[in-house]
Amino acid sequence: MPTQHETGVVVFDHPLIAHKLASIRDRNTGHRSFRAALSQIAGLMVYEVTRELPTREQTIETPMMQTRCRVLAGAITIVPVLRAGLGMIDGILEVMPEARVGHLGLARDERTLEPTAYLNKLPRDLDDGPVILVDPMLATGGSAAAALKMLRQAGASDIRMICLVASPEGIERMRREHPDVKIYAAALDDRIDENGFILPGLGDAGDRMYGTVE
Repeated sequence: MPTQHETGVVVFDHPLIAHKLASIRDRNTGHRSFRAALSQIAGLMVYEVTRELPTREQTIETPMMQTRCRVLAGAITIVPVLRAGLGMIDGILEVMPEARVGHLGLARDERTLEPTAYLNKLPRDLDDGPVILVDPMLATGGSAAAALKMLRQAGASDIRMICLVASPEGIERMRREHPDVKIYAAALDDRIDENGFILPGLGDAGDRMYGTVE
């Protein structure tokens, strides 16, 4: 079961997620297995992330009679932060194929560790329903904070975030700049190093996912 950490982050304490996360952390895991596990973890997490989504009643005809059912009240939009966030999309869409998908491209300046945007492609009317931002890593929090700012500027109001591993520094920045956004994580790690990488972490998720590790 997920538990809410004192920081407000919802952390998953599930044996299957823990097992797959161990595989992702392992430096010997190849890109094919890394991608598969990343997608699977995202699919497992999305059940809890969507638990509080608003619903409405709708009348339908079963083969036997008319009845009232609950359906989602608004359009759901999934927004991965490129490029690593793409690895989580398939697992989520397996559960919610009706969701719309936007894309935000952010590159981190290796000197300042701050992000710059190179792609902003989002569906219209983001305020029609909940928006779920996905990124495997919440390290310095710079990319997540910038992505959330872009989503708000595009009209999103009901936003939550899914990540695999989060650092205390990233969480602190999110709580400072976007305190209303609920964060869901598979693990809370110890800290970030001088290069902005999470420790113990899992390395560069994008490089490991696509086999571009130097």
